[in-house]
Amino acid sequence: MNDYLKYWRVIRYFVKSKYGLNTADLEMLLFLYSESYFSKDKFKEFDKLLSWDINRFDRLKRDDWVVVFRKHSGKRKALYCLSYKAKRMIDSVYKKLNGEEIPVGADTNPMYARNVSYSDKRYKQMIENMNKATRQSQHRSRE
Repeated sequence: MNDYLKYWRVIRYFVKSKYGLNTADLEMLLFLYSESYFSKDKFKEFDKLLSWDINRFDRLKRDDWVVVFRKHSGKRKALYCLSYKAKRMIDSVYKKLNGEEIPVGADTNPMYARNVSYSDKRYKQMIENMNKATRQSQHRSRE
């Protein structure tokens, strides 16, 4: 049975919390992940589906999620690609969807810091339940 997305909401919340992204930015990075290189036009193509944010491209570039691959020159458009940081983050998302546990320490997960919101506390409990279910599932598959 394929249930990769069972914990998508929990994983998404963790990623947004850890990396300071909003949902639309995360979805944009997921879209661009399979694009080796892309133009600003390709970016705008998917951006039309997301909540309106005129600064999204510049912000993702400024925060080092998107980097310049080839500068604009004459008739050639500038090309961009995801940064190493962005690729590592998305690889981490896919690993978690495939059963890797979400870290539970305050040093690796901001939801385990002191004085977190009520939502963070709820998600923290769900992360612990998810990790437990993942361990049990992996244990059963080895038997």
